[in-house]
Amino acid sequence: MAISAEKILPEGNGTELQKVAELLGGARVLARRLTSALDAHELLLSGLPASALDHLVGHLVVIGKTESLEKAVGMSLRTWQRRKDAPAKPLSQEQSGRAWKFAEILAKATDVFGSQVEAEQWLERPAIGLDQRRPIDLLSTPAGVELVEDHLERLEYGVYA
Repeated sequence: MAISAEKILPEGNGTELQKVAELLGGARVLARRLTSALDAHELLLSGLPASALDHLVGHLVVIGKTESLEKAVGMSLRTWQRRKDAPAKPLSQEQSGRAWKFAEILAKATDVFGSQVEAEQWLERPAIGLDQRRPIDLLSTPAGVELVEDHLERLEYGVYA
C-alpha cells in the first residue's frame, strides 16, 4: 500500500517539509529544493551544509546558544564554533539528523502555539505532560524526541494530560 506525500506532509500554509527546510535556510542554503521526504532523506545522508545549522541557530529568538541547545542538536558550542572555520564541510549524518529533528519539532511547535517565540518559550519551560521536564532537554535521545512529539500532538488536539 503506497502512502502519498500528502499523508506524510499535511498542507497548511506550506508543507511541514517546507517549514523545516525554511528553518534550515531554504533552497538557498540547502542548495536544493526539497519536494518529498525522500529528498530530505537524501540530503541528510549526504550531510546538511554547516550553514544550515548556522541559519537555524541564528534565527532562534528565545533559545540561546546553551547547553540545552547543544544537547538538542548533538553538538557542543565549541564544536559548532570550530565548524564555522570549515563551512564547506557538511555535518555528519547524525548531526544532520539531529538538526533536522530539532527544526521539525520547532516547526510543529510554531504551528501549535502560533508563533516561533511561543514555540521556543514552550521548549524552554517545564511541561506538566512531560513530568515537569523541559521539552528541549528531552531532545537528546530518540525516546525523548518521541515523548516531545507525542506531547505536541496531544496539545494540538487539546489533550493536555
